[in-house]
Amino acid sequence: MSSILTNTSAMNALSTLRNINDQLSETQNRISTGMKVNSAKDNASYFSISTTMDSESGMNKAVNEGLTLAKNSVSTARLGAETMVDLAQQCVDRMAFAQTEGVDQTDVQKELASLAAQMKTAIDQSSFNGENLISTAGAGPKEVVSGVSRSGGALSTTSIDFTSTDLEAVQATFAAITIDNTTTAADLELAMTNAEVYLSSVIDAATGLGIVEKSIETQQNFLNELTDRLDSGVGSMIDADMEEEAARLQSLQVQQQLSTQSLSIANQSPQNILSLFK
Repeated sequence: MSSILTNTSAMNALSTLRNINDQLSETQNRISTGMKVNSAKDNASYFSISTTMDSESGMNKAVNEGLTLAKNSVSTARLGAETMVDLAQQCVDRMAFAQTEGVDQTDVQKELASLAAQMKTAIDQSSFNGENLISTAGAGPKEVVSGVSRSGGALSTTSIDFTSTDLEAVQATFAAITIDNTTTAADLELAMTNAEVYLSSVIDAATGLGIVEKSIETQQNFLNELTDRLDSGVGSMIDADMEEEAARLQSLQVQQQLSTQSLSIANQSPQNILSLFK
């Protein structure tokens, strides 16, 4: 039955066209943004999970930046400590040489003073970003945030803890060593024994800093890998498949053209009814 009041065919064609236009708009939005989940209305579950994971990825990146600063401070301090190990070893060697009969101990003292001054210079220059881990002011217990974890919705942090050694105090003990031609063999032997103890403490400090630096590097490698996995997981949930969307776009464009033509044909039906009365 044909009616001039209700054009059912046109209404159906219009409904189909509107649906296709909505899908076409959604597909074009996915292509332009590269994302299939742009908001919670697209997929509430994926949006919630991806937002949380993206937040964790961002926190890991921030922690990694902090670890970079900490590693640079530790690395600089380690270099200073290793330099001091070499200088302290030279002090011990010169003191052993001073026990040789006929050696001018005054000349050895000058060498020891020079080495102690070089130690002070090495310590003073072992500063990064205003932090010197082997100076009197900068030594002591340290805590470096190494990660952020989430459990039951609550966030907590992990850390790398270590204690840096005050090498300024050790340098002062080397600088206090004084020998001359009146120094007895027993005093020389005692001074060298003490110097070896000081050397041992410097070696321990350099070794400890090296261990901390390696720990930080290992944690950074882990965070880099973890961040990549999180970003990949987020991408798999919200990124659009561009090949699929391109094919879908082409299909919808064809459907749009056909629906438009169908609507045009349906709108001609009332005109056909009028021809019956001519």
